[in-house]
Amino acid sequence: MSSSLPPSGSQNHTDAASSLAPPSTLMRLSQACLTEAGRKPINEDNAGLRCPDDAYLLTSKGAVLLVADGVSSAEAGREASQIAVSRFLDEYYLTPDTWSVSHCGEKILSTINLRLFRKSHIFVSQEDKGYLTTFSSVVIKGQEAHFFHVGDSRIYHLSGDTLRQVTTDHATKINEQRSFLTRALGMDSRLHLDYGHFTLNVGDTLLLCSDGISDFIESTKLRDMIKGQADLELLARELLDQALENQSDDNLSVALTRVNALPTESLADYSAKLTRLPFPPPLSVGMKVDGLRIDKELYASSRSEIYLVTDMTTNESYVMKTPSRVHEEDVNYIDRFIQEEWIGRRIQHPNVVHVLPQTRERTFLYYLMTPVSGVTLEQWLQDNPSPSPKRCIALVKQIAEGLRAFHDNEALHQDLNPANILITPDEDAIIIDFGSVYVAGLAEMHRPLVHQGVLGTLEYSDPNYLLGESSGIAGDVYSLATISYQMFTGGLPYGDKITRCKTARDYDRLRYKRAANYNSVIPIWFDSALRKGVALDLGQRYSTIANLLTDLCQPNPDFLRDDPVEKRSANTLLFWQVLSGFWFFILILVVYLFSQRV
Repeated sequence: MSSSLPPSGSQNHTDAASSLAPPSTLMRLSQACLTEAGRKPINEDNAGLRCPDDAYLLTSKGAVLLVADGVSSAEAGREASQIAVSRFLDEYYLTPDTWSVSHCGEKILSTINLRLFRKSHIFVSQEDKGYLTTFSSVVIKGQEAHFFHVGDSRIYHLSGDTLRQVTTDHATKINEQRSFLTRALGMDSRLHLDYGHFTLNVGDTLLLCSDGISDFIESTKLRDMIKGQADLELLARELLDQALENQSDDNLSVALTRVNALPTESLADYSAKLTRLPFPPPLSVGMKVDGLRIDKELYASSRSEIYLVTDMTTNESYVMKTPSRVHEEDVNYIDRFIQEEWIGRRIQHPNVVHVLPQTRERTFLYYLMTPVSGVTLEQWLQDNPSPSPKRCIALVKQIAEGLRAFHDNEALHQDLNPANILITPDEDAIIIDFGSVYVAGLAEMHRPLVHQGVLGTLEYSDPNYLLGESSGIAGDVYSLATISYQMFTGGLPYGDKITRCKTARDYDRLRYKRAANYNSVIPIWFDSALRKGVALDLGQRYSTIANLLTDLCQPNPDFLRDDPVEKRSANTLLFWQVLSGFWFFILILVVYLFSQRV
């Protein structure tokens, strides 16, 4: 498995001046990483590092190095380590610069862990098989190193003449030859992660390594080797060769960083200011914010404002979303707004609006998106009251693909409705809102959406959410099926009564309205798919977007059979009709006989 290296090779020197601090503030690091199979036939390890060339990104996010050791007893250990390293390196730099390092790491690793855990369900025959890997990472930001650790890979810190093992092995030794991991990424649905941070000094060296290195080189020897070699690329090679010479029979991975220079001031004050960015003042056309000119107000509500803006340096147009000042003291609202930016940057899909990375210091809380021309699906349905089935299903497919992009990133939309889907002039459907998106992670595994003042979208939200139950992906299935029903019929599957439901009993009284009642050309199999998509009972509803889409695009044979309930009802009715006819005939006969004179 090749390591994730910067374009310049396995050793990387960075000398970047931050635009957020005085010109004399510099961070310079030497870095190298190396990973090989060793005596094993394949390499299940992975190692990586990244140190941005961009000054803003280097200051706001820092540099990253990491090692992951795929568990050998797991069929997919190699894939697990690759996923963990690549996704962390990619996603860490997509997190909002308003988040702390610890919050970024915990968020990302909890979603990676859940992704690996779910993928492990492929191997249902043995509980200890699947996508499992150790993970050790260090983020160097300002004058501090932040570490994240799970498993038995190790992080060492050499400062002066002292080599310290920063991490604790999450492993239990059975005997001298055997031990087993007590923690790993992908082992459990809820991640148990070690996090910590410590101050760095110029000249310090950080070593991250898999147990193929640490189990076969004593700490004293490690210290002497690190101190005795200035070239980190050569040091990485020497460490692997030494482990092999000491009969290491495991994969071999190291990631190294040496601190050549640090910022002359701590970033603690900067980070504190960044996480407490003030809300923007009331904005109007012509005003300028951080080099962006306000050109037009596109939307305003009690939750947010959206503007068309122009970058006065590049003359590029963007869409700016700002929080509403009425929520200035609402900490939960601020956290959700910041999370929107993170989610939007993680999801890269043509049917989801693109949130742009921040490239300059912000003085206010907002984020930027690529502009998209078009109208909301709500307006499109008004402008096209009777669209052809071909146009409708084409849009449904695109909305479904956008939703699947959320699900692929362990995220649920939870509030999809025609007002937050944009239809372009070419009839491309783009999901444009992340306000209620939920990401599976720490202490959030099953927290349902809380609708606060969300008016006009109750028709499309899964009733299970509103009753305090999380329905997961099936909740998004409900929203998509409801939107599909409306596009093909102009109505709602349960009518307007659903907006007045407050309790479970209210929902029990609802009855599905056959789509054919609104549109006679809708076939029974299509109507049955819609009905299953909006079933109030989760046991009856589709569990994935793909299953719903399949049955909407091609007839499901199960839907073409007679409904046994309806057939039984019809047979019962026929029985009573025949019986009533018989008794009516007897009555007529009796009346006739008694009316005859003797």
